[in-house]
Amino acid sequence: MEHNPASAWLTGAASAAEQQGSGYLLRVVLVVMVLGCVLTAWFLLRGYKQKDD
Repeated sequence: MEHNPASAWLTGAASAAEQQGSGYLLRVVLVVMVLGCVLTAWFLLRGYKQKDD
């Protein structure tokens, strides 16, 4: 497995967006954002859980 610098990833994403339009890249960004929000909410709210013994 070879190491690819971040600039190569950005260049690849930009060229893919040019070929397919911005729909695919936008979909990926939105899915990652929603998953990040859900995981952040779960992490923050689990601290407020009441333990009834």
